[in-house]
Parts: sequence; structure tokens; C-alpha cells
Amino acid sequence: MINSLYNYFLSEKVKEKSEKLIIYVAITSFLLHLLLIGLADLSVIAIRDHSKLLSNPVSAIYTPFSFILIYEVYLLLYYLPKSTSIYIGKQYEIISLIVIRRIFKDLSNLEFSTNWFSIKSDILFTLDLVAILMMFYLIYIFYRGIKSGSQIETEIIKPEIAAFISLKKTIATLLVPVFLALSVYSVGHWFYESFFSVTKIVTDIKDINKVFFGDFFTILILIDVLLLLFSFLHSDKFNSVIRNSGFIISTILIKLSFNTEGIVNIVLIILAIVFGVIILKIHNLYETAEK
Repeated sequence: MINSLYNYFLSEKVKEKSEKLIIYVAITSFLLHLLLIGLADLSVIAIRDHSKLLSNPVSAIYTPFSFILIYEVYLLLYYLPKSTSIYIGKQYEIISLIVIRRIFKDLSNLEFSTNWFSIKSDILFTLDLVAILMMFYLIYIFYRGIKSGSQIETEIIKPEIAAFISLKKTIATLLVPVFLALSVYSVGHWFYESFFSVTKIVTDIKDINKVFFGDFFTILILIDVLLLLFSFLHSDKFNSVIRNSGFIISTILIKLSFNTEGIVNIVLIILAIVFGVIILKIHNLYETAEK
């Protein structure tokens, strides 16, 4: 039954269909967001926009990026049984897209002034721009490290770890409905509180990153620890244990970033990716030395 569900949710064919679907949804959501901005600007409709997402057409980019992020989470589940390193790389891609989405949102709220570095929002915007360049390059280094570590592919076809791969497929399959339920609830809850709630609670803006990704990364940390423990059944190699443990630390740092703002948020994200890159590099050195 698990194999059937896995093929239904996480097969290559389903991935391709999901990719096309999310593109159509992203385009539609972008146009709908622009329509809402236009209607609100013409006073045709009245919406309590506590998140300022209807204040400028540029902010409409925020919505399609949200759906692209959902697809990235799906890809994370897709690669979970296939490669631990690529699975971690997808986490880095997700946090990078979150920062890019934040940049698009903040573009509509910039205050142009000769005293650029005296305005907090403008400083944070500049830091985000620098951070995304660093993250983009670090992720490139990380994937290059995966490519040079051919042991990842050879591990997958070894018969002695077939049970471990099966376990990862089971976990990935079970995570799909959890991911769908959490995403629907989180997006709906955030949308209602941002635009329609009449309570004063929403004046303290509800960040969708904290609502969905904070909870989802908590689940990932628990799953990573579980997989680390099961990995001892087929391998007790020191470098593999340290690599997998290091990846968990990297995921925890990303999770912590959702509870912070400003420069601390950026530092935690960069530190998480740098830590993962270094861990993978050292692991590959061990593998090279053993050949």
C-alpha cells in the first residue's frame, strides 16, 4: 500500500504534473492579486489590508512566490528517499526563496532618502539583497559538493540499505498529507487574519513563514533525528554520522531563523548554509581518503 501511495504522490510523472499545475496556479494567483489591488485602489472593494500586500502592484509578486515555495516543499519530500544531501539542498532553496519573496514584499515599502542607511526598513532590504547573493553562491558550492561525492548515488543501490530507503519512502509518503493539510490551514488562517479579521490581534502582522514553515521545519527536524538513528542499522562510519548530524544542526538553525528578525535572521540563515557546505566538504574528503 505504501508503494502504491508513494507512486501516486511522489513519482516522476506526478512531479511533472505538479510542476505544471503550480505554474498555472502561480500565474492565476498573481493576476487575482493584481485585480484585488486595482479594485482596492479604486475603492470598489474594502479590505482590511494589515499586511500591506494591497498597497502596491509590486507586492503582488509575493503571492505566486508563495505557491512556488509550496512546490519546493513538495520537491523536498520528493528527494527525501533519493538523496539526503539533495534533500538538505532543497531546504536551502526554500529559505532562499523565502528571502527573495521578502525582498519583493519590501520593495513596495521602501523609503527613498539620502539617509538610506538611517532607515531601518531600507537597511534590512539592503542586507537581504547581499544575503541572497551569498546564499545563491553557497547553494551552488553545496550542489557541486554533492556532484563530487559519488558515494551518494552508490549508497542508494546497495542492497543492504534497501530497508532504509524503504523507510524513507514511507516517511516521505506519510508527510505528503501532513504537508497538504498544514499548507491549506496555514494559508487560509494567514489570509483571513491578514485581510478579513476584525480583531486587534492582527495589528501584530501574522507572518506566513512562521505560520507554515516554522511548524514544517520542526517536523523535518524530528524526521531527520529519526532517520539518523535508523541509519546506524546500515552504517556506523564516523564521517557519515557527523555529516547527517551536521545536516540536522543546519536544519535547526533554519528553524530558529523563523523566530528572529533583521540581521539575526540573516546571520542564522547564512550560518546554516555555510555549516552544511563545510560539513559536506569534510565528509567528501573522508570518502576520498578512504578510496
